[in-house]
Amino acid sequence: MEQPTPQKIKEIFDPFYKADISLWTAFASYVQVRAFAKNEIVKDYHKTEKYINILMVGSTAHFVGVADKEVCINLYYENQLFSDYLSFLTQAPTAIKTQALEDSVVWSISHQALHELYARSSTGLFIGKAISDAMFIRKQYEQINLLTLSPTERYLKLIKERPEVFQRTSLKIICSYLGITAESLSRIRKKIV
Repeated sequence: MEQPTPQKIKEIFDPFYKADISLWTAFASYVQVRAFAKNEIVKDYHKTEKYINILMVGSTAHFVGVADKEVCINLYYENQLFSDYLSFLTQAPTAIKTQALEDSVVWSISHQALHELYARSSTGLFIGKAISDAMFIRKQYEQINLLTLSPTERYLKLIKERPEVFQRTSLKIICSYLGITAESLSRIRKKIV
């Protein structure tokens, strides 16, 4: 199991927030490695999020319960940050569940450890900014896509930007994430072919 290194953490954060390696050296010293089996709950409904996570191996998803079904609101794969960030920031329970879709390894920093970093020096505050920037940018792009793209456009964008999703994730979850039924996805695929 790969251990957290400042260089690898820097590579993951650089697209959102470029910072000197010394910043990530402090961060790496607080990171713990956690492993989850396929279908294991990482954070359950109506529980409080205790971690910011970097997904190193595998895939995870966020779900919300709507009526009698689970709706996938986020999919995550290697080198992506994930957390029920609202719950993490407020330290209050939310209606979001996080589940491993494959055997997964994550590098996690706890709420408590992050606040220790904040208190230690301004380095901690820069780390907090980097995390919030990365989480906000990803979520904002997803919301814009959901509100401005048609189901066909969302499907095509997903194929172009994240083709691994279709090899590694069930169609049921993909349909839920795209906000369409399996029948609609079938029609979209036929139309494209």
